[in-house]
Amino acid sequence: MSFLGKAWKVIVGIKDGLVLVFMLLFFVMLFSILSASPNPGQVREGALYIDMTGFVVEEKSEVDPLDTLLSGSAPPVEILSRDLVRALDTAATDDRVKAVVLDLSGFIGGGQVHMQEIADAMDRVRKTEKPVLTYALGYGDDHMHLASHASEVWVDPMGGAVIAGPGGSRLYYAGLLDNLNVNMRVYRVGTFKAAVEPYILSEPSEAALENQASLYGALWEEWQANVKKARPSLDLDRVTSDPVAWVEASSGDLADAALDAGLVDKVGTRVEFGQHVASISGEDAYDKKPGTYAKSEFAPYLADIGPGTGSSSNTIAVVTIAGTIVDGDAGPGAAGGERIVELLDAAIIDDSVKGLVVRVDSPGGSAMASEDIRLAIERFRSDKDVPVAVSFANVAASGGYWVATNADRIFAQPETITGSIGVFAAIPTFENAAAEIGVNAAGYRTTPLSGQPDLIEGFSPEIDAILQAGVENTYSEFLTRVSAARGMTTERVDAIAQGRVWDGGTARQLGLVDQFGGLSDALQWVAGEAGLEQNDWSARFLGKTPSGYDSLIRQLLTDASGPAAQARGGDLFAMTARQREALMSQIVSDAQLLTSAQGVQAYCLECPADLRPSAAHNSDGLARLISSWIAR
Repeated sequence: MSFLGKAWKVIVGIKDGLVLVFMLLFFVMLFSILSASPNPGQVREGALYIDMTGFVVEEKSEVDPLDTLLSGSAPPVEILSRDLVRALDTAATDDRVKAVVLDLSGFIGGGQVHMQEIADAMDRVRKTEKPVLTYALGYGDDHMHLASHASEVWVDPMGGAVIAGPGGSRLYYAGLLDNLNVNMRVYRVGTFKAAVEPYILSEPSEAALENQASLYGALWEEWQANVKKARPSLDLDRVTSDPVAWVEASSGDLADAALDAGLVDKVGTRVEFGQHVASISGEDAYDKKPGTYAKSEFAPYLADIGPGTGSSSNTIAVVTIAGTIVDGDAGPGAAGGERIVELLDAAIIDDSVKGLVVRVDSPGGSAMASEDIRLAIERFRSDKDVPVAVSFANVAASGGYWVATNADRIFAQPETITGSIGVFAAIPTFENAAAEIGVNAAGYRTTPLSGQPDLIEGFSPEIDAILQAGVENTYSEFLTRVSAARGMTTERVDAIAQGRVWDGGTARQLGLVDQFGGLSDALQWVAGEAGLEQNDWSARFLGKTPSGYDSLIRQLLTDASGPAAQARGGDLFAMTARQREALMSQIVSDAQLLTSAQGVQAYCLECPADLRPSAAHNSDGLARLISSWIAR
């Protein structure tokens, strides 16, 4: 009994110790979450300081706490475009704000539409005679898109600026697959549907190059026109036509070259920049270190000004379709078809909802999920009898256009990438690789489809024909939907479809969109169609907002090796680190598209790589992929 008593005391002691440990961890976590939450009380008179480290996005990705902690690295920092616009518009009339500072040192980029929306908001601040200043170590295209709208542009003496323009190369795997004896079976419709070309060619086809030249040329013209108008002193032709001569004229000093060409206004250290801002916004009353100035941080300022969606009982619902469209409930940050359908169906029974705006920033994805979302939008419109508008952001192509075909009106910007009306599928088979290592497949069939599709023996002519017919039928359905929505004949739609990608300006001329405008324009149009007075409605974004864990995890796991951190910690050359990240992301995305996509894809692989969110597929292996084809 004495032994059992001692053992019991040990067990009780262990139990009590574990309880104390878990209680301590709970309160530490609770304190951390509360500390990570922005505090409106931190807002004070001075400058509004916006740290632009990371990406500007339409919708923030959801952070999985367990996966992130196990991986040991923080997810990329994401900033909502509409949050930036809201903060800038409020700052324009906020007497507490004496100036706006955009720190672009760790900025990675964003879509061209988002850049223009933020740039327009910067202009509205300057119209109130409040200065807008930017500081960076290295200025790239997206940096300069914003900086050209600033009152003053500063660069570090060890930094510089380079304008590259849109375009570039992507990876092609045909040679690798040939070396591995992998037979890539491709099923597609559309002369310009180049999404499968990386798996069957070693370089882009003439049709794909023609499409890219037209698209990138239009985007480049828009970018140049905007920057030149905002910053007439910028000698852009000199910077882009002969960049080597431009840099050599300054003996390789990139900061001096940027100043000489009018890309920047001042060359100075961060301390010198801070001292200059202090002369405008006032000195920091609490922090006396060199280069400090009175300022309010971005997150507390957002918390202080509130969501900015209004308080009326009449609401216009906004559903966001951002990222790759996939089957399932993925997202936010990826457009899971089930999740978006549930959001729309739940909003149908809300009597306060008087209209709907569908905000699209997606290169497409699953044709089945795209159709599910389209049907949910149609149910919403018919059941509630309310106006529905679609607002295109940076990209609304392929499946991203499919979901818009039930709208009453489509809004886009000249910089929007849209179209890509076409579908495809790609399945690898391994009959050649198997034969090389002495593996053969054989057996008895009762029908031409017995055992098909067979990854080892290869596909029979019958299954090949059936799969191609399925893709062609999906394309025909796509044309029919666009034809009905846009009031065109299917022949006319087919002529401008074929998987071709268009800029927003051309798409409007072709009748694929109705008018230029952003999200606010779409909301105003819906309100007008619903008969709502100017101050008698508010916007309500459907879906959940990121939890307190999001900012906490990002603070606990600062990715010191990521591109943003390297850009902040080094000179202009450190910005090339993001090219490595983009390359790895492309390889992973291409592999996921090849092995994990289920069913026919309405996806725009031709869209610029920096606009394509990482693929978010439910990866269940090749077996499920093939079974999904059998189910069609």
